[in-house]
Amino acid sequence: VLIFFFFKQKTAYEISACTYFFFFQAEDGIRDAQESRGLGDVYKRQYQRRVHGELSKFLMQRLNTLTQQLVAAQRQQDDVFADVQLAPPDVILGLTLAFKADQDPNKVSLGVGAYRDDDGKPYVFQSVRKAEQKIVSANLDKEYAPIDGTPEFIKAAQKLLFAGEDILAKYGRHVVTSQCVGGTGSLRLAFEFLNRFKPGTIYVSNPTWANHNQIVEYMGLRLVQYPYWCPKTKGLNFSGMIECLSQAAPGSIILLHACAHNPTGVDPTAEQWREIAKVCREKRLFPYFDNAYQGFASGDLEKDSLSLRIFLEEGLQFLVTQSFAKNFGLYGERVGAIHVVCNSKEIAERVSSQMKIVVRVTYSNPPIHGARLVQTIIGDSQLFDEWRQELKQVAGRIIQMRAMLRQELESQGAPGKWDHITSQIGMFSYTGLTPKQCDLLTQKYHIYLVKNGRISICGLTTKNVSYVARAIKDVVENA
Repeated sequence: VLIFFFFKQKTAYEISACTYFFFFQAEDGIRDAQESRGLGDVYKRQYQRRVHGELSKFLMQRLNTLTQQLVAAQRQQDDVFADVQLAPPDVILGLTLAFKADQDPNKVSLGVGAYRDDDGKPYVFQSVRKAEQKIVSANLDKEYAPIDGTPEFIKAAQKLLFAGEDILAKYGRHVVTSQCVGGTGSLRLAFEFLNRFKPGTIYVSNPTWANHNQIVEYMGLRLVQYPYWCPKTKGLNFSGMIECLSQAAPGSIILLHACAHNPTGVDPTAEQWREIAKVCREKRLFPYFDNAYQGFASGDLEKDSLSLRIFLEEGLQFLVTQSFAKNFGLYGERVGAIHVVCNSKEIAERVSSQMKIVVRVTYSNPPIHGARLVQTIIGDSQLFDEWRQELKQVAGRIIQMRAMLRQELESQGAPGKWDHITSQIGMFSYTGLTPKQCDLLTQKYHIYLVKNGRISICGLTTKNVSYVARAIKDVVENA
């Protein structure tokens, strides 16, 4: 007790020195006291000294540990960030690192949401290459872009989003558009704007893209999940979705996936979209579309923007966040946009002014290179047509891989039904595999995927699809 009371006023190094001093003094005193008792038994004294030696060794180890802990504790007290907790690792990043470190020749990555060609390599659109050459040859400056992006980019983004139709004027709508830093940056700014000017509970599908939940929770907003996935049918739980949304409070914000729902690949039909729009209108809910896969789902820009056109037809105001990562292959360029559909020009001007402030205090101005690529392609009829053909081919390969995976699973006799592989659309498929089965796929077959059973169809090739199907058959039968 005295020693520890003494320690309270000392540094870690003084503690270490004093600890050893007190210990050796105590040890010598014990040994002298034992020998002075005149026990007369040599063997007994030898035994006691051996015991004392072992005890001394044990105490020294404990004291060394204690000293190290005290030194670490003192350093931690001196660290400004000592209370910062270690965050959990990103699941997708962890899969990528594990895949790269794996030396197995048969390894397959089905986790990352990025397109790969039939050789498993990243793909750069030829139309993007040509647009880049065109930009470089123009010898353009590197000045700041306007806060909301260049007029050329805004026009191009709106043209793409509404598939080239002049439906905004048709329905008397005015759209406010701001270029943002990728799809994630668009989401973050959209929630910032809504939280400031139209706060409400955020409804997201269960399941949804993990970053949706993280952004909402990080901002301290209230999040509620609405039913979406039906494990029994491996399809849409539409009745559960409608029932939940019908009970939402007026003013609630409903986050919807415009097409190619991530992670399930399950989208509502046209009639179901109309029913969702009806509920939003009658219950005065605010629709918010995340549009990350237009054209990438079916290869058809108009088909993939059907949900937006239906909500316009139904007279609803809504917000859209748009990403150009997947459909232009501009993953690292971080090109995105926010679109707010308003009923009047006056309101649109107010919204635009406030959106610019949100951008200004966040990153001031959007980056220019990726935006120039997008506006160059969409603004050049020849490049635009070439890009659309490439996009159709990319979407076609994904559709082909879905069909091949289903065919392989069925021909190899994998237990269960696999028609959901081809009924789902877009980059991802929600296979229905359990976490245990996913773990076994990775451990035994070096196939990397997230534990909820979502796979990226882009990771499949004509060379590995049979191997993947055989592995799935094994884990379904034995895990």
